[in-house]
Amino acid sequence: MAAAPSPATIARRLLRSLDRASLATALEGWPYASLVLVATAPDGAPLLLLSTLARHTQNIAAEPRVSLLFDGTAGLADPLTGARVTVLGRAEKVEDAALFARFRARHPAAETYAGFADFGLYRIAVARAHLVAGFGQIHWIEGAALLPPGLDALAGFEADILRHMNDDHAEAVQLYAERICGRAGRGWRMTGIDAEGLDLRRGGEVARLDFTERLADAGAVRSTLARLAREARQRQG
Repeated sequence: MAAAPSPATIARRLLRSLDRASLATALEGWPYASLVLVATAPDGAPLLLLSTLARHTQNIAAEPRVSLLFDGTAGLADPLTGARVTVLGRAEKVEDAALFARFRARHPAAETYAGFADFGLYRIAVARAHLVAGFGQIHWIEGAALLPPGLDALAGFEADILRHMNDDHAEAVQLYAERICGRAGRGWRMTGIDAEGLDLRRGGEVARLDFTERLADAGAVRSTLARLAREARQRQG
């Protein structure tokens, strides 16, 4: 019997699985909450694409300490039984083409404005997180435990893997969405892959497929994706 996932793993999976969050910044001593689109860096750090015209970006310029609420309770009859995690950290503007590409892959609609001069990419340097995984399941998680070393092991291979899977193995990607993630509809694409799982998108829907173990190199990716495709075909049959 597999061991139950740790609080850090539960929180990290939630970060990876959602494409939006509530951002809290400081406005003249008041907490100011807003809706933002999010992606994650290969190492799991949240990524935001923000305009300098937005109030929350102006708040960050004055005070970079922020929090993000990732809400995994959608669809539950009693939302308070579901998992949610609040991440505390500092918003740092970054100039990184690979991270920028990762955000755009997660959010294709961002292509229409990502190149505007007022938009910039921000990475959240996580200090700690507060997980509520249901009644009585409440944990503080330090940043080093939430995002441990090694999560970015596949960063150098990601672009090639995505291109190969979406261009040459679209059927397998579709099966991952349908048969493993339980999602309907045609046209699913892989938008990201990291050491612990892969991200899928179809229109306004996203899905996350978590691996059973952490991957460290391209060889492990090939064998894992092939195994998942076989499992998906067996479920289809």
